[in-house]
Amino acid sequence: MPLQKLVFKPGVNRENTNYGGEGGWFESDKVRFRSGWPEKIGGWSNLAAFVNGTANSFKGVARSMWNWITLTYDNLNAVGTSCKVYVENGGAYNDITPRTAASPVSLANNPFATTSGSTLVTVTASAHGTTAGTYVTFAGASTFNGVTISGEYEIITVPDGNSYTIISATSASGTGSGGGASVTATYDLAAGLAVYTVGNGWGAGAWSRGGWGSAATVGVGQQLRLWTMDNYGQDLILAPRGGDIYYWVKDVSTYARCVTLESLATAAGYDGTRVPNQTLQVFVSDTQRFVICLGANPYDPTTAATTFDPMLVRWADQDNAYEWVPAITNQAGEFKLSNGSTIVAGFHARQENLIYTDSALFVMQYLGPPYVWGFNLIADNISIMSPQALAAGNNLVFWMGVDKFYVYNGRVDTLPSTLRQYVFGDFNYEQAYQVVAGSNEGYSEVWWMYPSANSPVNDRYVIYNYLDQVWYYGTINRTAWLDSPLRQEPMGAFSVKNSYLNAAITSSQASISLVDSTSYPSSGTIQIGSEIITYTGNQGNTLTGCTRGASGTTAASHSAYAAAPYYVPNQVMYHEVGVDDGSLPVALPIEAYIGSSDFDIGDGYNFGFVWRIIPDLTFDGSTVNQPQVTMTVRPRQFSGSDYGSPDPNEVVSTQNYVNQRNYLVQKYTGQVYTRLRGRQMSFKVASNTLGVTWQLGAPRIDIRPDGRR
Repeated sequence: MPLQKLVFKPGVNRENTNYGGEGGWFESDKVRFRSGWPEKIGGWSNLAAFVNGTANSFKGVARSMWNWITLTYDNLNAVGTSCKVYVENGGAYNDITPRTAASPVSLANNPFATTSGSTLVTVTASAHGTTAGTYVTFAGASTFNGVTISGEYEIITVPDGNSYTIISATSASGTGSGGGASVTATYDLAAGLAVYTVGNGWGAGAWSRGGWGSAATVGVGQQLRLWTMDNYGQDLILAPRGGDIYYWVKDVSTYARCVTLESLATAAGYDGTRVPNQTLQVFVSDTQRFVICLGANPYDPTTAATTFDPMLVRWADQDNAYEWVPAITNQAGEFKLSNGSTIVAGFHARQENLIYTDSALFVMQYLGPPYVWGFNLIADNISIMSPQALAAGNNLVFWMGVDKFYVYNGRVDTLPSTLRQYVFGDFNYEQAYQVVAGSNEGYSEVWWMYPSANSPVNDRYVIYNYLDQVWYYGTINRTAWLDSPLRQEPMGAFSVKNSYLNAAITSSQASISLVDSTSYPSSGTIQIGSEIITYTGNQGNTLTGCTRGASGTTAASHSAYAAAPYYVPNQVMYHEVGVDDGSLPVALPIEAYIGSSDFDIGDGYNFGFVWRIIPDLTFDGSTVNQPQVTMTVRPRQFSGSDYGSPDPNEVVSTQNYVNQRNYLVQKYTGQVYTRLRGRQMSFKVASNTLGVTWQLGAPRIDIRPDGRR
């Protein structure tokens, strides 16, 4: 029998059984399709270069990014996290988190209490109104019990409305109170949640203006902190979902904290009390320069104390972010949408703005005075998974709904997907608002990062290639994504809310309790002191299946409240850079593979016997000598049977790829020999070594009929 080419349809299809998808690809990870052929995706590297093994990092889980250039050509990237806001410039993260209006606050005499041998410090602060995860800066404290409290600290727990705890740099030498009579506390905007949760007690109530929590006596669902950002000229305008509007005046010398738009409007002589004090999303209409709020408290000429309306669209005067009072002499105004119960997201699309409610899509177009903006209902009975589940590509807008994908091309259409069942059948809907989408314009792709059913955080991605109209998927942890034309490569954020030991542990303990592990991946690696620890489970703030003293480190006992950060630092990474995982000082290989659906001879009437494979692939772009992949043929007798013993074969390039650019002939293993017998088989290509990238062509197998059964 002649050689048989292994050429499969582009894209990955899991809408049918493995055998039902014959002729196509069935599984993938870290692989894309380009011009119909599968290849390993590009690598990634830390935006802030490692120096002496460390890199600039940020605190909290990053959910939003926005990139713009100032009039002095500063290329800035704003990063909004669960507890902070930063402006990144040249790889340095500059803290611009707003502070509460009441800061600084003078604390009572001797507000700090310690316990001998412990680093936990209890702070007495009457009616503090803050939440766990918030940062506070102390000044004016005197040393006591061997402890000096000065500078910025994270609030670890909040027992009640008049106290909270922090962790000092050193253990206390005694038990008692101290700090003196001149202590002041400056509070950041109260932190939001890193993941959706249901809680009780202080801070579990409704999120109110300024970030102040309230006490709750029953379980209350809490949404995670999401920021929306846009530049207003060279300045930055931003808002946490459900909170105030903030404004950062461009300042790359001191990076002053952003302040409320209300305070700036008042200082400029406008009625700042009429600036919306709560919104779901804020953005700037680029061409017309309107500041627009999606969800707002309505304007009432008799009072500023109006009730928040999640279906109200409200905008300031044109070219004036301070004027929100509608008048015949300006273009400020508002409009209440008619279909849905809340606005979920807004998006710039060509010369119109798209507004998504939980059941409909509206188009918002500029009309000019006197109506200013017009609103048209484009589609109803649709859905969107999260405020950041949409992205643009090829002048189209794509988004993930709660059970399907959509595309807007002037009208709304369902986007056919060969992975719909795979994605939505294994999805953690409780964490749906973590879904983030973004484009990868250089490869004509839209990415969605999402949490699988058993994961508390994003651990998977699904990609639609709108040029080839194919789908593929894999595993990755990214909490934010931005493909900006102002940066050379797309940016993806990896981040967790780093935590502390909840109790002391021994050197052999295999379960480790943390103060808060909710944003840690389901399995991974932490570091306590010099000890590296891997774990296989994360449930109820306890890491289980821990391997102590991993990576050649020494297992040790650790005291309560020792820092237990995730091993990979919080960072924004440039994607499509190199071929490896550059999230750590020493690069790691990217494990990539693609596997086919089962194929057979003549519908499986005969068994097939394979005795050799003739490869066809390229290693161009690899950075090591003699890069290699593993090709595997996996046989089985029936569709419901387990695969028999596979016969993996290494395909090794004979070329030197280091410091080389052009090749006339690709040289690698000419043929590999194997001995396999099965009624049906699948084919797989994989790589897991440093410096390797590849693109698959049309390999051939030597297969012949081998009996019947």
